[in-house]
Amino acid sequence: MSAISRPFWIILGAVSIAFHLWLIFSGLVPNLVSRPIHMALALPWALIFVAKTPAQKISGIALTIVGLFGCGWIVANHSALGDQYGFLMGNGQIAIATALLLIVLEMARRAIGWPLPLVASIALLYALWGEYIPGEFGHAGLPVESMLGTLTIAEGGLWGSLTGVSVSIVAIFVIFGAVLNAGEAGQGFMNVAGAAAGRLKGGAAKVSVVSSALFGSISGSASANVASTGAITLPAMTRLGYPKRLAAAVEAVASSGGQIMPPLMGAGAFVMVELTGRPYVEIMVAAILPAILYFLAVWVGINAFAQRFDLPGVPEKDRPTMRAVIITSCFFLVPFTILLWGMFGGGYTPQYAACLALLAGAALLFFDGTLTFDLVRAKDRFTDVCLNAGRQVAMIGSIILCASIVIGVLGLTGLGVKITSLLLSGSGGMLWPALLLTALACLILGMEVPTTAAYVICVSVAGPALIELGLDPLQAHLFVFWFALLSTITPPVCGAVFIAAGMVEENWLKVAGTAMALGVGLYIVPLAMIANASLIDLGNDPVWAIAAGLKVAVGLTAISFGLISPRAVVTRVALVCAGAVAIFAAGI
Repeated sequence: MSAISRPFWIILGAVSIAFHLWLIFSGLVPNLVSRPIHMALALPWALIFVAKTPAQKISGIALTIVGLFGCGWIVANHSALGDQYGFLMGNGQIAIATALLLIVLEMARRAIGWPLPLVASIALLYALWGEYIPGEFGHAGLPVESMLGTLTIAEGGLWGSLTGVSVSIVAIFVIFGAVLNAGEAGQGFMNVAGAAAGRLKGGAAKVSVVSSALFGSISGSASANVASTGAITLPAMTRLGYPKRLAAAVEAVASSGGQIMPPLMGAGAFVMVELTGRPYVEIMVAAILPAILYFLAVWVGINAFAQRFDLPGVPEKDRPTMRAVIITSCFFLVPFTILLWGMFGGGYTPQYAACLALLAGAALLFFDGTLTFDLVRAKDRFTDVCLNAGRQVAMIGSIILCASIVIGVLGLTGLGVKITSLLLSGSGGMLWPALLLTALACLILGMEVPTTAAYVICVSVAGPALIELGLDPLQAHLFVFWFALLSTITPPVCGAVFIAAGMVEENWLKVAGTAMALGVGLYIVPLAMIANASLIDLGNDPVWAIAAGLKVAVGLTAISFGLISPRAVVTRVALVCAGAVAIFAAGI
């Protein structure tokens, strides 16, 4: 980003922030107005900002101009288009629809690479020519005007409910996270973690776990989590003599947990609201106990590694003072308190509560950890907020727009129902084989597709089958969402491991092996949610939910310790077997 273009991006980021905040406070805006504007604001970030060569920049500018025209045309004609019921009229409309779909594919490709746009492209080809496929996987055929129209001028494709979630909820929480990250909240997370865990055995690793859980609750991205908290925790661990593979594994596993820790959950919680019809608060409460169990398994694993290696705590001179902890913690506690009060006490929607918390966080950007007021520093922080929020909102928007194409085609062609039927027959109508097939699909798709997109696609085809086999819808959705995360630490493609291994210059395969042992909860907790249905029922039946949580906690502790501790092999095998029995026998 050149010094000349920097003001443009700052202004564009500010406009994006202002638009999404205005939507929350202004009341109802037609979907065929708000959603195309959301895409229009994302276009320059996805097509020009990420350009690495002059050719990419020139093509990005050209595509942005065409995309802005298409989005503007939808906005200007939204009332008339509503009367067409998703049917395009004339070659001009077909050209605009085609251009919009191709531009969305290119936005996603530039934002996250080929895999998701490739899946969406195959879906579009199937919609166009799937009628020529013999057998049950063919479809009856769709008129081009109807197929393209449903995806581009009606609320069934690009402007569907998933994009609505991105516009009205995800964007606000992304901006909220950008505001907190620009100020002292990150340091507050580190200070709280240092004070809480720094003095313990393996304290530097445990600081990483606590700080990553806190930071991840607002960042919602494993990669961002590794890069931010890892910049502090990884040098601290290696300086104290922790093996590099262990230090990197701790950071990768702890950072991956941020995507399952409420409130943000990598945007997954908000998509889940739309797909399940459950209130956001209910999903957030249901996700808390499983997330805590995940981090418990990591904590136990660190204790087990401490028996293998000498893992000292953080030296007293490097721990934060109590005054620093109290002051800096306010930079995230005040916005978080307002957010929780707004949702639980004030009865506001999550996005409205997030707006109130965001404004409080913005006010705190004027102060630092010594409570010094500084306008120049605040200006730099607000600049960072505009740049980071604009870029992140656009990236998530590009992913969700592209995923919406896949969901739209599944609905238009009935392919989702056919895949569901195939899953049911392949599992022999039995739940656990179906869960295994779903988990495998999540792992494969999640290798190159972001967690939220992998979750959306997998749950669209596998969710109905799991529900038909007896799972509660929320159980099915949480199961798929957790397993969509597997690829963050599971070879062959494990993004969080790659980043952490690179930061400490260690062989990534060694890091991945250690990470899989430390992150065993990621593989077991989703299965425990199925075997112990009460585990996600904290809001309705807290007594049984906590009882189920304690039961799973005992089993996870035994498994984690058995996998990692330096005890005799017979003892370790016995611990793993006992843990499995505790989790899966006589589910609660």
